[in-house]
Amino acid sequence: MARVLIEFAHPALERSRVHRGLLAHLPDRPGITLNDLYEAYPDFDIDVPREQALLTSHDVIVFQHPFFWYSTPPLLKQWEDLVLEHGWAYGRSGTALRGKRVLHIITAGGREEAYQHEGHNRFTMRELLAPLEQTAFLCGMQWVPPYVIHGTHRLTDAQIEDEARRYGELVTHLEEERLNLDAAARFATLNEALADASAGVTR
Repeated sequence: MARVLIEFAHPALERSRVHRGLLAHLPDRPGITLNDLYEAYPDFDIDVPREQALLTSHDVIVFQHPFFWYSTPPLLKQWEDLVLEHGWAYGRSGTALRGKRVLHIITAGGREEAYQHEGHNRFTMRELLAPLEQTAFLCGMQWVPPYVIHGTHRLTDAQIEDEARRYGELVTHLEEERLNLDAAARFATLNEALADASAGVTR
């Protein structure tokens, strides 16, 4: 069993139907930890030792957040700047995170077709996440393609419920190590990997 840390960042959770639905389906299991950054640090005063201890005590790090201006919410960027210290997360002696898996679960208002070279946003989601992927690489972590929920503004309550159920199953599979994340690496998103029955992602 893997220990899974959900680093959740949403500055206005009360206005997010999708993320409220997702969190309502987060499995209540001893190997899964939810760390709500905006709840813990409303003044952006991040407790670096606490955050580093959480990271070192888990095997899979999941950053769950909306896609804000092709990046993360501001508190998560602040978290990166402070927590991922030289000599701890990267650098010659910075090996604390080496070998851990890292995954972003992202919600985006735009439809999937908007995140294509010929689409409105001109780049794929994987390309837009390149700085985050490189951050993981610099820290010696193993990057897992992102799991993306597109078109959130148009989702019906029933569709949100379906997405939330799949989210709960995904997190459970991560904890139970029922996903071949190495096989998923060749896909642009984890959604694509899970949808391809021949990919061998689900054990």
